[in-house]
Order: sequence, then structure tokens, then C-alpha cells
Amino acid sequence: MKFSLIPFALSQAKSTSRLIQNQSTYPALMSTAAISPPALWAWACAMAADIKLAHSVFALPFAILATCMALPAKIEYPTLALQFTLIILCMFFARSWAMLVNRLLDKDFDALNPRTARRVFAAGRVSLGTGWTAAAICAGCFVFSCGLFGVLLGNYWPLILSIPVLTLIAAYSLTKRFTWLCHIVLGISLAIAPLAAALAVSPEVTGFPTITLVGKSITIGIIGGHSNPSLFLISGMVLAWVAGFDIIYALADIDFDREKKLHSIPAALGWSGAVWVSRLLHLAAFILLALAWKFEPRFGWLFGIGVVVVGALLVLEHIVLVRRGKAGLDMAFFTINGIVSCLLGALGSLDCWF
Repeated sequence: MKFSLIPFALSQAKSTSRLIQNQSTYPALMSTAAISPPALWAWACAMAADIKLAHSVFALPFAILATCMALPAKIEYPTLALQFTLIILCMFFARSWAMLVNRLLDKDFDALNPRTARRVFAAGRVSLGTGWTAAAICAGCFVFSCGLFGVLLGNYWPLILSIPVLTLIAAYSLTKRFTWLCHIVLGISLAIAPLAAALAVSPEVTGFPTITLVGKSITIGIIGGHSNPSLFLISGMVLAWVAGFDIIYALADIDFDREKKLHSIPAALGWSGAVWVSRLLHLAAFILLALAWKFEPRFGWLFGIGVVVVGALLVLEHIVLVRRGKAGLDMAFFTINGIVSCLLGALGSLDCWF
């Protein structure tokens, strides 16, 4: 579902967003066509474009990689297809929920920031009621998808942890109001993706006991029986890597954050200090990635190539930042990091399969 709907939505988003940005057209959408399918479609496309669904490449490849790492040696193809489908759905709905909440909670700050003033809720192009309704639908679909792991596959951990996960990934939106550790919180929000995917496939590889329902009885397995340390190393790598590039992203708003008394590492330490913290985090990410390669027996030369290339890409990211400054933020933030996640996800998955 994700791969069929999202590209189409993105292809329509630009034209429909242009339509509803027109001040004479938008009131008509809000009043006379508030419940018409064209208006709903326009709002959906505007929100899809605003929350940048393409940025799913940061976490989704690691969830797929962790799924491959957690799969048992023998598994039937229908079960495999179901697990991957549910994981992709959960990733899509969880990220959409988190990004919509972020845009809704930050709308007042976004409206004051020239860089973000055109976001749909900040600009008033989509009502808050519509936004919260969309967020609630995404949250409900996430919980429902998590529940299907229990109903169809006998694993109830995704359902049990669904609400705590939704709370955690939404809480990031508030952290910038009181702590410069907001970048670490974002890193944690994305770092749980590989662990959650592995837990959904095989709870024991994450140290969680299996929960089996037979009639009215519940059987709980051994805690920490067959945990895979490489999964935690991959998760730690994601945390440090995401926190590092989020610091780079926050450099664009360093003056605004200081003016509005918002907390971030760039606002607290300045450009130079923030860049050094980002470098240290990316060094830690590379070390954790190399350790994951060492301790995971299924990772071979393909993943090893990925580790080397990722190290080079992280160095390139900071070279671009030094040479181009703010002009290089888009390349340093999205392009290079998108390659990092897709490369590792693809090469690691191939090593696990072959």
C-alpha cells in the first residue's frame, strides 16, 4: 500500500498545494466543499507534501534490515510477505503520526520562521481540526496494524507497545521547548525502528520473551534468551547518526531559535561547537556500525563495503558543510544521509539473505 499510494500522492501534491494556496480559492474549499472528495484529496496531498514522505528513507531501510536479521532460518513465503507488509505499514503510519503532530504543535513557531512559514498548518491552508483528525487516523491505523501481528502471527508485543511508541515519537516535538537534547530524542525515536521491527518478527532476538495465547491461558517465554547484540549496535548507530545530522539541520534556524528561546545544540554552542558535536556523533555512529559488522556473522563483504562507503559519506557530509555553509545544508542533510540509509539497508539485507 505504501509504495503504491505515496508516489501518486506526491506527484499530485505540488499541483494541489498550488491550488489551495490561492487565497480566493481556499475559502471556497473550506466552506462550500468542506466535505467533498476533491477538498479532502487536496488537503491530504498538501499534508503529504508537507510532512515530506520521501524522508521515510532515513528509518525504513533500517527497519527492513532488522527484519532480515531477525528472520528465522526457515520461514514460509506467505508469512514473510505478511511480516514485511505489516512492518512497512506500521512505519508509514507511525512516521505520518509523528510528523503531523510535529507540524501541529509547532505551527505558531513555524508561522514566525521565514523558512517554515509556508507549511500547511502554519499558513492556515489546512485547518487544525483536519490535521488532528488525520493524525488520529494515522495513530489508529498504526495500532490496528500492530494488532494484526497478534491476530495473524501470534506476536502481541507490537500491540502492547504501540501506545508507548506513539507517545515517544510524538514527544520529540515538545523537547525543543526545554532541552538542547532534542536531537538525541529524535535519534531515539528513529533508533527504535530496527528494534521494533525485529521485535515484531522474533521477540527473542531483542531479549523480549515470547507471549503465546492458547485459549484463555498465556505462556511467557524466557527473557533475554537469544538476543542479538548486533541489533542494538545498529540501533545505537541510528541514534548517533540521526542526532548528528539533525544538529546539522538545526543550523539553518540558529538565529531564530535564539530569538525565540528555543533549545538546540546550535543555539547553545554556536555554529562551530554544534558542528564538532555532530562530527563526534557521526564518529560514534561509524564505530557502532563497524562493531555491528564484526559481531553479526551474517554480515559479509557486502555490508563491509557499505561500512567503508558510509564512513566516506559521513566525511563528505562535513566537508560539504565546511565548504558551502548554509548553502550546503540540503545536500548534507537529505541527499547524503538518504544514500547512507538506503545503502546500508540494501547491502545488509542482501548479506542476511545470501
